[in-house]
Amino acid sequence: MECDAQGIVYNGAYLGYLEIGQAEYYRNLGFAIYIIPQSGYFDFAVVKSTQEFKAPAKVDEIIELHVRVSKIGNTSLTLNLEIYPEGSDRLLTSIETVYVGYDAATESSRPVPDAIRQLVTRFEETGDVLPIEQFPDLAKATSFNQK
Repeated sequence: MECDAQGIVYNGAYLGYLEIGQAEYYRNLGFAIYIIPQSGYFDFAVVKSTQEFKAPAKVDEIIELHVRVSKIGNTSLTLNLEIYPEGSDRLLTSIETVYVGYDAATESSRPVPDAIRQLVTRFEETGDVLPIEQFPDLAKATSFNQK
């Protein structure tokens, strides 16, 4: 389904890979990005996404997703995804996406919570993942609906 008649990944499928990479990035930090909005803790909205295609991913090719957060502003966060063939350093595609903290009730931006800022900053600077228990509100929000 992700590949076209030429046997290469259709360009629209790459945003699906972005969603997978984003979800796994935050899961690695200890919280579920698709659960915390349901609790009212925090939500993101995409405001910009740029894709650069260097080489095509092909049908039945295993790919690796490399994700990092390159910037956190007051209300925004920039996430970078690079896609490689499994076990290779040949860059296939890079995606830079800017997310803004979003309040659905007021349809306005809101600041990135300090807990998320601290978790991401520590991970990006040192590779260490702080225990989610150090952030009780976030820990509670990520366990929402996981009884």
